[in-house]
Amino acid sequence: MTLILAASCLTTLCGQSVEQWVTRLTEQYPKARLLDIYKSCFQDYMGAEHLVGDIESARNYLEQELSTTTSYELLPWYYEPCGMNGNYVRVSLLAVHQGKISPDVLLDAFVRSANGPNRPSVQAWADRWHEITAVIEKMGLDLPHQREDMEWIEQVLAQGRYAISHSPDYREAYMPHYRIVRRDIFEQELLLLLQSCCCH
Repeated sequence: MTLILAASCLTTLCGQSVEQWVTRLTEQYPKARLLDIYKSCFQDYMGAEHLVGDIESARNYLEQELSTTTSYELLPWYYEPCGMNGNYVRVSLLAVHQGKISPDVLLDAFVRSANGPNRPSVQAWADRWHEITAVIEKMGLDLPHQREDMEWIEQVLAQGRYAISHSPDYREAYMPHYRIVRRDIFEQELLLLLQSCCCH
């Protein structure tokens, strides 16, 4: 399997317009729905879905996920920016399966990223999402279940929540298995490990 570093040039891909980023995402992941666009955007804005208070539970969940996946099932990339600004990075479990980084290193980076300071409020995120959807509406996309997904997202936000799962279509097509890491932690601690001896 030829490996790629998806979005390997973080600097060049960050700060894209909404239109550029949505176009890129839907071209790279044709099965993506609005739910998946939303998830990428809130990960970029908010980071991980929840604070991590129980590190042992997080460790056990990571070990379970590693034990039920193989390198051959995962997409051939080690990392990609979460969204258009690249504030956070998805680090694929492929990197652990192939020995680029250890489970403990990934877990530590994930926990520190999830528990970082200055977490934005749900309302701040909702306001940002509405700005994004205004642009998406003007793009005239014809995503599967788009109206249904829009309504579901609004229900989630109205309840003071923001975290949702990837769409079933996306999960079936791409088997997403990754951990969210804050960009500064990723660049300072993980990037060189992931770039070593990889094929572009």
